[in-house]
Amino acid sequence: MAVIKPFKGIRPPKEMVEEVASRPYDVLNSDEARAEATGNEKSLYHIIKPEIDFPEGTDEHDERVYAKAAENFQKFQDKGWLVQDKKDCYYVYAQTMNGKTQYGLVVCAYVPDYMNGVIKKHELTRRDKEEDRMKHVRVNNANIEPVFFAYPDNAALDAIVAKYAAAEPEYDFVAPGDGFRHTFWVIGDEKDIDAITKAFASIPSLYIADGHHRSAAAALVGAEKARQNPHHRGDEEYNYFMAVCFPANQLTIIDYNRVVKDLNGLSPQQFLDALQKNFIVEEKGAEVYKPAALHNFSLYLEGKWYSLTARPGTYDDNDPIGVLDVTISSNLILDEILGIKDLRSDKRIDFVGGIRGLGELKRRVDSGEMKVALALYPVSMKQLMDIADTGNIMPPKTTWFEPKLRSGLVIHKLS
Repeated sequence: MAVIKPFKGIRPPKEMVEEVASRPYDVLNSDEARAEATGNEKSLYHIIKPEIDFPEGTDEHDERVYAKAAENFQKFQDKGWLVQDKKDCYYVYAQTMNGKTQYGLVVCAYVPDYMNGVIKKHELTRRDKEEDRMKHVRVNNANIEPVFFAYPDNAALDAIVAKYAAAEPEYDFVAPGDGFRHTFWVIGDEKDIDAITKAFASIPSLYIADGHHRSAAAALVGAEKARQNPHHRGDEEYNYFMAVCFPANQLTIIDYNRVVKDLNGLSPQQFLDALQKNFIVEEKGAEVYKPAALHNFSLYLEGKWYSLTARPGTYDDNDPIGVLDVTISSNLILDEILGIKDLRSDKRIDFVGGIRGLGELKRRVDSGEMKVALALYPVSMKQLMDIADTGNIMPPKTTWFEPKLRSGLVIHKLS
């Protein structure tokens, strides 16, 4: 069962939240962060992308950059741009995109739950990315950015969240750039705090939706601190890390699509002919075609869109991995026809989040940068949870969650 606890969050004063809050560290590069933070000394980018305080071209993994993160984190607290709550709280964080709102609870998750599988994963992590985030957690002695969890629907939690969502929020703003609304409430009532803790104690598993590397880094640093403390008790703050937990029924996974640089020596017609073996191929013309259902794909090649429908027998609906469209397309198109064996390392392929729309696929092919684009029907939350429950791992670049969590609304210190 899931162990969580409230915490004394470090947060911006209400009047500063829009200046402090930022996009997550991993959705933009250093140049984009530098541009967004221009003229704003309060931007969280100075902590999560501190290379922007160095000359352009500075390696973001330079030890001086990590040290700058800690220096800036302390500066934000000294100047009152980040202030710690006086008592342990939970928080409600709502995000509104395209008229749809999802409500998450900001909690501290338990490091041993990550280690023993109560917190379930569906992606592999890379050690270099883990180590980068571990250094960031160590140097700041804090989880500056939250991870994104899902939990099975729970009526008791829904009722508590609804009560706070009907009240005046602590923060309420529309973020520049993406236009999404971010709303935030503080839960300080002891009875509600106790009820939330007890409700999570009845939930068998939490699921990492987004932030596998941040989750791994936070848990590994917590375990590292436990080993290093000769007087370790198990209730220290470093035994917990910050997560925003959403009920699974409120979350939407959007498509995560592929673009490929060449046809592996085939002509366009030879490529289309090769597809006929495992797919029903239908030409759709110049109008953008979006996949209509599971096992239906959209292909863009030489100015035309095609519908590809996987033939019966090419997939196994009883296999949680084999049923995925990302598996079907990886095996039967990218590997078998185009010779792309490793999605993580092959330079001939790139990935485009569905938030950019299928027009971005068309643009990248029409520009000549890419030769062919493939759009996939999105994975469902049920598929993600089934895969995690069976101990399986999704293929790379399978899920894209939107909206992304805004960073800087609350921070968790490890001591």
